[in-house]
Amino acid sequence: MAFIDFLAFQEALLLFAAVIIGYVGVATFLAMRRNDTAGVKSALKSGAIPLGSIGAVATVLSIWAEEAWPLPGSYNILFTDIYLLFGLTLVVLAVSMATSMKLQYAGIFALVAGGVTISYGWNGYILHMTKDPLETFLLYGAFGLAGILAFPATIITDHYLTHPTSSVFASSSATAVAHRRPSIQGASRAVQPIVPGGSSGTPEETESVRTSFHLPIYISTTLLIFVVAMALAGIAAMWYLDVTLPAHLTSAP
Repeated sequence: MAFIDFLAFQEALLLFAAVIIGYVGVATFLAMRRNDTAGVKSALKSGAIPLGSIGAVATVLSIWAEEAWPLPGSYNILFTDIYLLFGLTLVVLAVSMATSMKLQYAGIFALVAGGVTISYGWNGYILHMTKDPLETFLLYGAFGLAGILAFPATIITDHYLTHPTSSVFASSSATAVAHRRPSIQGASRAVQPIVPGGSSGTPEETESVRTSFHLPIYISTTLLIFVVAMALAGIAAMWYLDVTLPAHLTSAP
């Protein structure tokens, strides 16, 4: 197989994936705040096709690069090993989103892949395996951190979809409800005469316990941290693409 320098295109796919996952994360969070189960499911299913497409392309390209990389050394190991994990993670996540299966298993996959990605990035940095070791480490670190944070985010989403009225998401509040009582006020009071045309009772207020939906702070914080991590991953991908694009457009690595 002939080798084609599509590294810049691979970097662009990283950016697309970060933006789409971040957008799905925001849409899911907002739907959960409204206690909109249908909205959460719609956001997940709508994001499955673009993520699955990116994941399938990334998987094929990384396998191709593993086999066709023309240069000796470890560039194919450093780049395409991790890119293959990236593609597979997206495919697993997209299938889970499209079929309404539990997302936490895709989260476990992302958790392990994220740890491996950070390890590769750190070793590539200390061994100076690229011309841009710092940018490479920041890119790997950002996506690896996002993969790790995906695990708790998927667990929360699974729990909400399975138990949308769970006590984890509900709180009780006391509200005053007005109602009318008869004119007999109690055993200690005399019976009041009934006046023709008058009111048969007086309005009084009693407490009524009402259950309302809310997202606890720790759940909101966990989801928002994941979204922020994806935003940082997108920024790192954009920066890396801007740094490496001129060289990859003019010559193969």
